[in-house]
Amino acid sequence: MPPTVRRLTAGSCTGAVLAAVLLLAGCGSGSGSGGDLPGRQEDKATAAPDGAAPTTPAAPALQVDTVLDGLDHPWDVARAPDGTLLVDERGGRLTAVLPDGTARELDADLSDLFADGETGLMGLTLSPAFAEDRRFYTCQGVEEDGGAEIQVITWTVDEGWTRATRVADPLLGDIPVNESTGRHGGCRVRFDPTGALLVGTGDNAVGSTPQDLGTLAGKVLRIDPVTGDPADGNPFADDPDPVTRLLLSYGHRNVQGLAVRPGSGQVLTVEQGPDRDDEVNLSVPGANYGWDPDGSGGRYDESVPMTDPELPGAVPAVWSSGDPTIATSGADFLSGPQWGAYDGVLLVGVQKDTGVLALRLDDAGRLVEQFRLPELEDTYGRVRSPVLGADGALYLTTDNGEGDDRLLRVTPAG
Repeated sequence: MPPTVRRLTAGSCTGAVLAAVLLLAGCGSGSGSGGDLPGRQEDKATAAPDGAAPTTPAAPALQVDTVLDGLDHPWDVARAPDGTLLVDERGGRLTAVLPDGTARELDADLSDLFADGETGLMGLTLSPAFAEDRRFYTCQGVEEDGGAEIQVITWTVDEGWTRATRVADPLLGDIPVNESTGRHGGCRVRFDPTGALLVGTGDNAVGSTPQDLGTLAGKVLRIDPVTGDPADGNPFADDPDPVTRLLLSYGHRNVQGLAVRPGSGQVLTVEQGPDRDDEVNLSVPGANYGWDPDGSGGRYDESVPMTDPELPGAVPAVWSSGDPTIATSGADFLSGPQWGAYDGVLLVGVQKDTGVLALRLDDAGRLVEQFRLPELEDTYGRVRSPVLGADGALYLTTDNGEGDDRLLRVTPAG
């Protein structure tokens, strides 16, 4: 059954009583500094008359609208300059939602898609020059020559949003996949401020891969979006191994989120932990993020810490869930004065303890405060990807399966 459109005028906003209750319980579990949700009763911060102290910015009530429903495991979403939303589904479908609300499945060759378990059609992002080149990028499982792997593929889409055509097939291949289960397939793609394409990969549930610089699994890659070659300035640019030259960082378990902080150039990565320790990390070129589950006899040991303190130079997390995990996923920053006290907050999709986690960071990327968005708490199920659109609205994909998923639009109410 094709997805159906819900007009934005038919949205709903969580009631004030529920919001007030959740505000009191807003601080989630995890490491680092906690904090309560900013109160909504105060006005936007501004200099007060007669030298009085400025008021604290208000955290706005949020309006949540369903843009599209009837989806099945939608993974990522991007907003084009003309206002069209492009959303993909893990099982193999690309849908455009036009500015007038019309939903249109794109004609796209996905006949070689490897979709099993956690792997399928996953990360999606538009070219920074999309208005001129009509290019977008996917990260997906691919059946090839009797085997499977993960590839980054470049596509173009026609101006009428009817057909997607592969133009770099692949832009980058040979990313390992777990062919028996599809577990830990990654696979987020985002552009960094220099114009390089970042690719987050999973370790395929193979214990040796995160610490092995000769494989693309369990890494963040940084590539040229035209050639697929290592991007200029990569930390291992002089390494004799062409695989290693593609790496930005290593020691990752399953990179589910990549978020670029507006105005700073900082890149934050999000990973799901084993028996404990989902993590948000500040990306440092060449750094080791400490996942090393290569147990005795080659066993994939999920009892070890997400960041092994015994590994020299292992970078500690900005935020960690501790025990229990909450299954963190995609992430993006809110930006703009319309968000009041939420301006600048990092939002992370949550799939186990369902909802959206908000993290406030200082200028250096250290955790200041953590809380949950009340309107999204245990209301829409598993949240895969929060994405801020160029229109200032927040777009969310849910990940519940069985054709029960939605594309949501979230805006400040009023």
